[in-house]
Formats: sequence, C-alpha cells, structure tokens
Amino acid sequence: MALGGGTFTSMNKKLPGSYINFISASAANSTLSDRGIAAMAFTLDWGKDDEVFTVNADDFQKNAQAIFGYDYSHPKMKGLRDLFLNIRTLYAYKLNSAGVKASNTFATAKYGGVRGNDLKIVIQRNVDETTKYDVMTYLGTVKVDTQTVTKASDLIDNDYVTFKTDATLAVTASTPLTNGTNGEDVTSANHQSFLNKIESYSFNVIGVVSEDKPINQLYSQFAKRMRNEYGIKFQSVTWNNASDDESNINVKNEIVIEEGFNKASAVYWTTGVQAGCEINESCQNTVYNGEFTIKTDYTQTELEQAIDNGEFVFHKVANDIRVLDDINSLVTTTDEKGEIFKSNQTIRVIDNIGNDMATLFNTKYLGKIPNDASGRVSLWSDIVNIFNELNTIRAIENFNSENVTVELGNTKKDVVVTVNEIEIVGVMGKLYMTNTIK
Repeated sequence: MALGGGTFTSMNKKLPGSYINFISASAANSTLSDRGIAAMAFTLDWGKDDEVFTVNADDFQKNAQAIFGYDYSHPKMKGLRDLFLNIRTLYAYKLNSAGVKASNTFATAKYGGVRGNDLKIVIQRNVDETTKYDVMTYLGTVKVDTQTVTKASDLIDNDYVTFKTDATLAVTASTPLTNGTNGEDVTSANHQSFLNKIESYSFNVIGVVSEDKPINQLYSQFAKRMRNEYGIKFQSVTWNNASDDESNINVKNEIVIEEGFNKASAVYWTTGVQAGCEINESCQNTVYNGEFTIKTDYTQTELEQAIDNGEFVFHKVANDIRVLDDINSLVTTTDEKGEIFKSNQTIRVIDNIGNDMATLFNTKYLGKIPNDASGRVSLWSDIVNIFNELNTIRAIENFNSENVTVELGNTKKDVVVTVNEIEIVGVMGKLYMTNTIK
C-alpha cells in the first residue's frame, strides 16, 4: 500500500504521509529528481503480456526487435522513435494481452502476437560433428540465434522462442511458426488494467494515442485523481480532450494518417518532450523533429483561440513545425489556481517540489526523526536546500529561506510546513518593444 499523500483542506488525515498544497499567490535526501520518464500502453504484435516493462533509450535502440518484435528502424517503430527522442526511460505495457503464441514442431514463440508468425526454425547437420545439429532461429530473413546440440533437450530458450525439449530434431530447410494472433480488440478495460498497474510507478508524463474520447478522458481523470487524492504528481497527454485541468495536456493537431497510426499520433512526441523537459526550461517554440506529418493549417485567430481553449498546438514557422505555447488544458482560473497554473513550466516546478518533498519526508523523516525542535530544524534545512537548488538552476527566483516555516501541528505526530512567495521563473515568450526615432 502506498503512503498517504495528496492535498489537504484540514489537518485530519489518517494515513501517514505527505500532504502538499500549491496555491496561487494573490494577483532520500534534499536533491532534485531527474526527469525523462514516460509511461504509455500500446497495441503490439509482440511483447510481454499483463505486466509493465521498463525500456531505456539504449535498450530501444539496440534491442527493439527482441522487445517489440521489430528493429529500431522499422516503420512500425515510428511512434516509439518519436517518443524516445526526448526520454530516457519508458514504462511500457501491451494492451492486447490475449494473443496466441505461434508455434511449430520444434518451438513456441516467446510472446503472443502475429509477429511470431514471422519466426522459423532451420536445422542442419553440423559439418564438423555430424552427430550434432545446428539449430537456427530466424525472424523474417534475419538469423537471431544459432545453437549446436545433439538433442532438443540441450537447446536453450532465446529471446524469441521457447524450444520443445521433447521434440525430435530433424533437418529442415525452414519450418515456420504459425497461428500466432494479436488477440481481441482493445477496450477501455485493457486501458484500465494498465492504469491500475502503473499506479505504483514514478514517472513524469503518461500518454495515450487514441481518438476515442472516453479513453482520453480515462487518462486525464486518472492523472487528476492521482495528483489530488494521492499526491502523485505527473501530467497526462491526451488528444482532443478539453479537461480544464493543469494535470492534462490537450494536443490539438492531427497528423496525416498513415498505416498503423491514427490522427492522434502527435501525442507520441508530445509525451516525450514533456517528460524530458527540465524544470527550468519550456517547450514553447520547440521544433518538432519527429517523423510524422503534422497538420498545421491554422489562422492567427484560430491559434489565439487554441491558447484560450487550453490546447497544446503546433504551428508552422517558415519551414519548421514548432510548439506555439507550452500550456496545459486549464482554462478556468480561481484565486487558488491563477493564470500561472496554465503553464507547464509552472507545473513541472511544483511537481518537482511536491515529489521531492514527499520523497524527502517519507524516506528520511517518517517514523524516524523526533518531532521536536531539533527534528523540525533538520527538516527545515533540507527543505531550504531543495529550494536553494531550484533557485540556483533558475527554476525559481528570489528565494528567501525566511519564507519557510516548519512548526508543530495539531498533534505530536503532525508537522506543518509553510513556504510563502515561491516565484517561478518563466521563459521569454513575448517581446514588446518601443523604439523612438529621431
């Protein structure tokens, strides 16, 4: 079970943990966490079933074929290539988990899916020791494994097949694996299974590439619920989903549809660039360097309306496709959530603060450090260190340690932290220039 977390209205929480509020001003150790971690689920022809699996950027470049069934440069990997342009780690999940594994006389595919039908086993007599066999596994025309053995029980399973140890080896030019299937069509239940499993992971952004409005809403509501009820800070990236909340980034643009990819596929790159963007940076004006053709035929009036609508939009500048503004879907502002909360740079900073403070408290102080004056001074010092680091990297400015107070709460177990006047640094987005000519 996770530790308690989320926001609070009164100091009446039952579970131990960290409860952290961020509101607008009127009008583990104390180090900053890294970014670059995304979560996403896919419909795949190959891959692990019913589990979240970790793929690092190096893994994807070197081992995409073993992990996803296709090599890094394959057209089916285009979306993942867009995603990995800006992330270092992906928590991936295969949505279609009821697929059948392809098989033949000698082996069964390691995973279910139609990609298993491209596997084949080739068996030859070994030229040096004729009592032995060279057993080769091919994926398409590429040989992915060779073993020299006397009998099937000597074979060792590889990245692609599980060998049938009771089989009788015999020379074959090529025996394909057959009858692999991808399983039934993906439904919202498959997406919900992914969301249930991903709850225990820490990441920066979760994305979904779907044209289905209920699916997009499922993800944005998940991000909002985890943020507000459990204090787990991340954003979702969805398509055509006006959720009016800072936890969701609403991508407006369509792509030119191509085989295997729907018109919401700009979400791949957006998820990656948002997850990888540092807390002292912005994605505003970033050039889209992915592989899809993004539709950008908007007038200036339509672009202005997109900003008012809380839409993350790409537009064309000369020959480049660029991000117009780094905003989330928040439209309705309040005294507690002002205009500044529409900026994803703001959300990255407060998410970093929230996650790092929770990690600090839950790992170093919770159940370990006495809630006396010395203990609270120690907590104050660690909190100040985090804000000083943020100030040093120019994520915030004008930080004054006197604005941090740590006090005893309503009970002996409660500690109350107040940080006033956090000034978040924004990037330059508009130039207003007046020139006086003589």
